[in-house]
Amino acid sequence: MTNKNKISPLDRPLSPHLQIYRPSFTMMMSIMHRISGVILYFGSFLLLAWYISILIGPEAYQLLNQLFSFSIIKVALFLFTWIFFHHLFGGIRHFIWDTGRGFELNTIEWLARLTAILSFISALIVWFL
Repeated sequence: MTNKNKISPLDRPLSPHLQIYRPSFTMMMSIMHRISGVILYFGSFLLLAWYISILIGPEAYQLLNQLFSFSIIKVALFLFTWIFFHHLFGGIRHFIWDTGRGFELNTIEWLARLTAILSFISALIVWFL
């Protein structure tokens, strides 16, 4: 057996990479969906701390509520709420794709924009109602 037909790794074509692709809104939304999943994972510890403070007693609950009353924490919690809805609507968008629908270019763009708009509106509704 000879190695004449064996292709060297240096001779193989390279896959397109981020330097080749021009960033698009849908690409950014896809990246944001992944990032939002990580943020939700770590941010869920805040929700867990809130639940545990309820179990510990009124003093711990009051202390955590005082901590959550700072403006910077409220902004962070609003962003967390927006990220939650962004990930939720992004997941629905991916579910639509899993059914084999929504792959036309204009539909992909429309779904990405709808995800951004609905997530922000939903976060506003939660915080202001």
